[in-house]
Amino acid sequence: MARRCELTGKGVLVGNNVSHANNKSRTRFLPNLVNVSLISESLNQSIRFRISANALRSVEHNGGLDAFLVKARDTELSLKARRLKKLIEKRADAAVAQAA
Repeated sequence: MARRCELTGKGVLVGNNVSHANNKSRTRFLPNLVNVSLISESLNQSIRFRISANALRSVEHNGGLDAFLVKARDTELSLKARRLKKLIEKRADAAVAQAA
């Protein structure tokens, strides 16, 4: 499993640990990934994701999973998230067509 956020695409960064004596050794900076279940209001089900803590805050700030996915760019999303976004948009279009 890749160390990459499924919603924002945030991944591993590389850099140097620099000692007091200015010795440099390579290191990896891992994203703060958490396993969460997010609820989709339009699909009426919960979906499990492995996302960064920062992405979790962004989802809450944008008003939930559905609103976040509609605003998100497809290039940042994982395959699972892109498929979910398509389903949500399809449900939204069907609801609009049914209301009219």
